[in-house]
Amino acid sequence: MTAGIALRSREARTAHLPAPMSEPQGHARLGELLPRDRKPLYAQFAQLLRRAITEGRLEAGTALPPERDLAAEYGVSRITIRKAIAELAEDGLLTRKQGAGTTVAARIEQSFSRISSFSEEMAARGQVASSAWILRAAGAVTPAEAMQLNLSPGAPVMRFHRVRIADDAPMAVEFSTVPGYCLGGVDDVSESLYAALAFTGHRPVRALQRLRAVPFTGAQARLLGVDAGTPGLLIERCGFLRDGRPVEYTQSYYRGDTYDFVAELTDL
Repeated sequence: MTAGIALRSREARTAHLPAPMSEPQGHARLGELLPRDRKPLYAQFAQLLRRAITEGRLEAGTALPPERDLAAEYGVSRITIRKAIAELAEDGLLTRKQGAGTTVAARIEQSFSRISSFSEEMAARGQVASSAWILRAAGAVTPAEAMQLNLSPGAPVMRFHRVRIADDAPMAVEFSTVPGYCLGGVDDVSESLYAALAFTGHRPVRALQRLRAVPFTGAQARLLGVDAGTPGLLIERCGFLRDGRPVEYTQSYYRGDTYDFVAELTDL
């Protein structure tokens, strides 16, 4: 019996193999392949894994046993196991890393009902947020930025471009612009933009957001460690002060395989 997830192979139902050992605490049984199921074996195994993940029996971060052990448990080929895992990895349910094996992917829920920064969202989930800086510079506003921030042509702005990271995993590429009067300088932002804006009294109190699906460009894909053309989520946010002045324009490109955006709806 392999360490990790307790599984039952087809052969386990025959007399010449020993009965499965009891499961280690904290690991979930996936189930068994059905001999009368006409779906391909890889599709059956993928369905068992998918159901265990979506039902919460396999928690985020759970490591799957090696392919050879899974193949032995189920009495199928390693190619069958590999194809099933590849399907779920493509769907964002599993994460494969060279030398580290396969784990259940962690998904993050971000609410649309409140204004919060990436750093605050990660801290609320017990994760460590960090950044890989692409650009941190002052300059003159572009026409597109001027429209969003209600600034005159040539007005000074500060730009913050970076890869947002949670627990060493790249999650999003973020491009933020704020009016020059909001901060003392670009070095005011070390990690959280909203913390820096709050320090100067310019943290937004409301925001308008727009979400749409986009394919990642080659440059974006390289920064996020995914393939070019992979589906992602673009969130455009314009944040406002209490007096109505816009103080933030941010475009964030999130990995679609790690993020769920949640909005609560009511019947007023």
